[in-house]
This record gives sequence, structure tokens and C-alpha cells, in this order.
Amino acid sequence: MTVRVAMYEKSLAHIGPRLDALALDISLISIDRDGRFLDDGQSVSANDLDIDYLWLSSHFKADGVQETVFDAVLACKSIGLLQTFNAGLDHPFYKKISDKGTRICNSSAQAVAISEYVMAQVLSVFHPIERQRALQAKTQWQTTPFRELSRSNWLVIGFGPIGQEICKRVKPFGADISVIRRTPAATDLADRVGTMDDLDAYLAKADIVVLACPLNATTRGFADAGFFGGVKQDAILVNIARGGLIEDRAMLAALDDGKLATAILDVFHTEPLPADDPLWAHPKVRLTCHTSFSGEGVQDRWDLLFLDNIARFVNGETLLYEVRPGDIS
Repeated sequence: MTVRVAMYEKSLAHIGPRLDALALDISLISIDRDGRFLDDGQSVSANDLDIDYLWLSSHFKADGVQETVFDAVLACKSIGLLQTFNAGLDHPFYKKISDKGTRICNSSAQAVAISEYVMAQVLSVFHPIERQRALQAKTQWQTTPFRELSRSNWLVIGFGPIGQEICKRVKPFGADISVIRRTPAATDLADRVGTMDDLDAYLAKADIVVLACPLNATTRGFADAGFFGGVKQDAILVNIARGGLIEDRAMLAALDDGKLATAILDVFHTEPLPADDPLWAHPKVRLTCHTSFSGEGVQDRWDLLFLDNIARFVNGETLLYEVRPGDIS
């Protein structure tokens, strides 16, 4: 039976030749920037449209038409499966479409880039690179001591693809790694694994705390005053997950009190971050503009994941990164 596949028009132009090479039994429908569905160039009413497989790559977001496309998709009669470029599914769209019975697969494509971002940012805190550059500019010969990652204690909260890739990069440095995940199943990538019940014990020993967990009803705002009260003195916080995990007021208090040494933040409650937000100017905050996923290899990994999963779908095989409906909120 022919599988009906839909995607944004630019995504189709981008992936079309590689998709054709798979020689799958599929028919293709495109979505234009106005949210219209086109079948062989002819407009099709969303209300009458049954889609088997919908691929949402990043092209429509880059075009600034995300909400238009989301609204069009929600108007469809039925969608069997949605493959998204997002790792996190906290946008209300995902809950709405999941509640309509659509299966959802998220993406691991960003994990490598995000893990490299984490390593670069933490190393830049440990190493006085700006001081070294300043000495070079002044032609001053001076030793600049630095902290080592070796024997540092890391806590990675969340152990999906992103958390796993972070641990893969931290471990060779000789660091001690604790992981918080849904179930305490052991892994070779960490020295110890626990659940949120173990958070306080792990937090008290961690030099670097990385938030890599989904934003949902359980985790929203969990990094609150109690959380920051329990961190190790002079700890470094890294958030590459979602801004909603943190109560900013509590974090700022921990920075001002000297409890936290540095906060490395790539995600925020409101994006773009308002110009008057105190995070911009705080001397202990290293802020980037939700850019940790922007590695040069991410688009190709998005493409490869789609090509792998669409072939699996057509052939009735197990899909990669399918998310349980109960984990979408």
C-alpha cells in the first residue's frame, strides 16, 4: 500500500533526490509557507487529508512560518506519524497533535553539537583563555594556572541522546559522572545512575551540573531555591534543555550569594530574551542565543534520521526515537 508522506516545500526540494533514491512506495504532498497542502501542484483541503507520515524539518521554522504550518497540520483529518526536528516536545502543538492519536518521533540529530557546546563552554570557564589572550596582546610572559576536568564531578540530569553524548565526551577526561534518569538502569557512560529521588545527594557533590532533561509537568521549575540551596559551593550550572526548568530568581540569588560560580545558559523562559532581562549583564552568566544545536553536521543528521525512519515506517520496522504519549505535556 502506498504511504502518503507530507513535508514543507523547502524540505521536499532539499531531500527529494535522496528520498527518490530509496525507491519506496510513497506519494508526496508538500506544504507551502501559507500552510496549503499541495498534491502534484493541486491544493488539497486539510480537513479531507489523511497523511501517513509527516516530516517537519527545520526549514519552515527558518522561514518564520512555524505557527502557520503547525495550524495547518492540526487541521488535517488524520496523521499517522510525525517525525520532528525537535528534541524537546514542550511546544503546545505536540501535545495537541498527540492527543489526536498521532505518533511522534523526536530527533537525536542535535545531540553531538550540543554536547560539544557543553564541553567548549565548561573548558572556557576552567581555562583563563581571555587572560591568556590579554597577556599575549601585551607581550607579557606569565604562567596562567587553570582547573582540570580530570577528577571533576559532573551531574547530568537527563539521559536521552543529548545526555549520553555529553557523558561520552566528559568520560575520557577522567571526570566522575553521575546521571539522573527516569529509571536507575546502569550505563558504562556514568559512574553512578539514579532517579530524581537521588538528586539532592548527587547535587551536593557536583562541580558541574548539566540540565539535559525534557520540560514537562514534573520538571518545570524544579531548579528552584531548594535546588540551588543544595548545590556544591562554586558549582557551574549549564542549561541546554529548556529555560522553564529553572526559576531564574532563585538562580540569580545563588549567583549573587556566591553559591553558584557560573551559569552557562543557552535556553530561556522567553526567546528571544528581552533586552532588559538581567541575565544579559550579569557578570557570572555566560549567555548564548539558543545556538547550542547549530553545529555544521546537524542538518545532515536530521536528513539521515528521516531517511532511516521513513524506510522503517514503509517496511513495518521499529522506528527510532518514538516518544511515549505520556511523556508529551
